[in-house]
Order: sequence, then C-alpha cells, then structure tokens
Amino acid sequence: MEEKEKKEKKEKIPRQPMPEQKPKVRARNFDEVPFGYSPETAMLEASRCIQCKNPSCITGCPVDIDIPAFIAKIKEGDFAGAIAKIKEKNALPAVCGRVCPQEVQCENVCILGKKGEPVAIGRLERFAADWERAQGEVSIPEKEPSTGKKVAVVGSGPSGLTVAGDLILKGHDVTVFEAFLIPGGVLVYGIPEFRLPKSIVAAEVDYMRKLGVKFQGDTVVGATITVDELFEEGYDAIYIGVGAGLPVFLGIQGENLIGIYSANEYLTRSNLMKAYLFPEYDTPIIRGNDVVVFGAGNVSMDSARTALRLGADRVRIVYRRSREEMPARTEEIHHAEQEGVEFVLLAAPLNFIGDDDGRLKGLRCQRMELGEPDASGRRRPVPIEGSEFETECDTAVVSIGAGANPLLTKATPDIRLNKWGNLIAEPETGKTTKKGVWAGGDIVTGQATVILAMGAGRMAANSIHDYLTLGW
Repeated sequence: MEEKEKKEKKEKIPRQPMPEQKPKVRARNFDEVPFGYSPETAMLEASRCIQCKNPSCITGCPVDIDIPAFIAKIKEGDFAGAIAKIKEKNALPAVCGRVCPQEVQCENVCILGKKGEPVAIGRLERFAADWERAQGEVSIPEKEPSTGKKVAVVGSGPSGLTVAGDLILKGHDVTVFEAFLIPGGVLVYGIPEFRLPKSIVAAEVDYMRKLGVKFQGDTVVGATITVDELFEEGYDAIYIGVGAGLPVFLGIQGENLIGIYSANEYLTRSNLMKAYLFPEYDTPIIRGNDVVVFGAGNVSMDSARTALRLGADRVRIVYRRSREEMPARTEEIHHAEQEGVEFVLLAAPLNFIGDDDGRLKGLRCQRMELGEPDASGRRRPVPIEGSEFETECDTAVVSIGAGANPLLTKATPDIRLNKWGNLIAEPETGKTTKKGVWAGGDIVTGQATVILAMGAGRMAANSIHDYLTLGW
C-alpha cells in the first residue's frame, strides 16, 4: 500500500484521548491528573502510526528515540519490546512521557499532524514505561566491560541522570553528587506531584542504581567539595548538570513583604519538603486565600495549580503579554484554566502593598499593549499611560525565570562563564573551558525543558566516553 493511502486510512482513526480526573475534583488533590492509556487504547493509538520511510519524528526527538519502532511494538502488543527499544536511547521514559513538550518536538513533525492530529507519541512512551513498572521487573541492559575510569556527575536532574545512565553502560564507574538528600533534582523539587508523582522519579533513580550508578546526597559541590578536589580524589572526568536554581525577582517596591515567594522556594516547600502532605508533614508554607502568580511558563502553571490544591479560593496568573506569547505548554495552560485559575493578561506589576504588620495585602499593576518584537521574537509589552489599577491578594509567587547559582562556579575560577553567569560549553560536546569538565542542561542554556537537558547529557556522555578512551 502506498504511503499516501496508508496515511488516509490512519487519519480515519481519531487520536485517542487520555482519561483524567475531573477538574473540580483534581483541583483539590495532589493525585496525578491523567490516568494513562489502557493496553487496548495504547494499541489502537499505536495503529495510527503509518511507519514513514523517512520518519521525521526521530529527528524531532532530542535523544533520537526510534519512535516508529517502539510504536510498532506497542501495536503488536509487545510492550516489553517497546520499552526495551525506548531505553536504548532514553533512561527516563516515565518522566519524559509525562513532562516533555512532545507537541513542539516529535509530535510537531508527525506527518499525520499536517491535516489532522499527530500520533500521541508522549502518551505511548508513558504507557510503555508504566506497563514495565507495573510488572515489577525492570529489564537491565548489558553493560560494556569495566574501563577502570571514574566519572563524577554533579547534579541528579534529567541531564545528570542521562549522563550517568549512558556512561555506566559504557563501562565507566559513575557517582552522582546531589545537594539534596533525595536524588532527582528539578524532577523532585520543581515539578508537582499531580504532574509527576515522586514515586515515578524514585523508580527511575532505582533503575539507575540497579545499573550500578552510585548516588551521594547532601553534597554541595562548590562548598562541601570543589571540582578540583574531585579530580584529586581520582575522578577522571566531571559532568556539571546543576540546573538553574537561583531565583529571579521582579525588583519592585514591597517585594520583601511576608507572603511573597520565589517559585523555587514555593514549589520546593510543597514538593521536596512535602507541604502538600499536611498534616503528615507540617512544612511551613503560607496557604493563601487570594494568590497571584507572575509569569506564564510551565513553572508558573505549576505554582498556580499548587496554590489551588493548598486551599486558595482564588488564583490568578498575571502576565505582561497576551495568551499567544505564553511559553507554557498548551496542555498545562488548558489544565490550569479547567481547574479555575484566572488569567490577567497584558498587565505588569508596579509595586506590592503591605499592611501594618508587613504582610502582603495587595498589588498595584499597569495595563500593557504589545509593540514590536524583542530579541526573543515575541512582541514587546509597552505600558499604557494612566492605566494603573490595584487588586487585593495575600500571597504572591514570582515565577519569571531562574539564573545560575554561583556556588560552584565561584569555587572553580578557571572555568569560563557567559554574561548571565551560565557555564560556557561547546553545543556539540558539552566541553567547558576546563580540561576534563563537561556541562549541560539549564546551567548552560538557562531554564529549558527536561528533554533538552537530557539531549545535552547524551551528547556530553558520548564526548566524555571518547575522552576517557581516546583522550581530550
């Protein structure tokens, strides 16, 4: 059958929706929102793939998963074969199937999407990973013989875990150093339970341990130990994947009032410190009734939806551009709206208003209009004269980005940084300006996605392997 005929036939099968909690119910609990595909639904969705001769979905994937191959396995009911195929390229499939922006990557270039809806690649990846975990037996791939080389990975987020998983399979001894006690990085402290259950992250980390990766928590590289000291301890190569954990604030009057959080602190208290499990965990966090979140990225949506689940009566997102410019995933915006989050668009904060006790009680904003595009390609917001307005609020979360924490870089003066304080690394290899040191993920690019951090980790792992076997 010709590819055109196959495509027309597959288009007649609609993209299979994923069942999920009803909005009014889920807005008040921290359980995962989608329930996932059943085997029957997964096989039906997989049957939509036309198995292109030149599959663009593979090039759309930052870690080059053989997408048609694993989908074909699901269609045949060979779920074990599907997850094995995915794990040839991706050590964190259950995570990626939940939080990666497939709609702008692999699914965006699916040929079915030209006239209809693309194959639900992310949902199928999640299904395969969840199926394997439900079986209770995770397949462990064969490792190359030991090289005798030691690698230190700094940071246990998606980038660091990818490097660790790749290099352990290539025969190297790998230890991951993590500042927190629990491995997972942003997957644990940054992404809420309702979007990425912590049991999923724990299972992925446990898989790494079964591969032979060692984890050392409560170790802040740059304070507890330096990069140079790691070399002195016998490590042959070091990968830095510490993310972007330094909060960025608005810089307006009243920002030190009680009740104002950075998104980093707000989500860390809720997720890592388990404020969401009150009263089992009595983590201090202000449970506001009228919450305002600044910004419109995925972290902003996570913060707003968390505020609802912590008991807020009203949650608003204040964003200085229009809906079209929002950087968050369409799915996250949709879920937030369904749950009752309000959007105050084309508005920018001018100052916070406090009461006599130094607590936040209100906010003063200004209306904006869109002007010419700026360096980001989005139209620049321009203040409208005389459009100031005030609104009440008792809690605010600033979610306008994050920068590079300088702890590690200050303790490594011979490594070059860019003007934003991020590490400078070769895009194709992850090599920094310091011999034997690689870097990738948000510490290099600034805040980005899980899968892009993993892609950077994959390239760096290949380069590190070449260095350990062939030289710099």
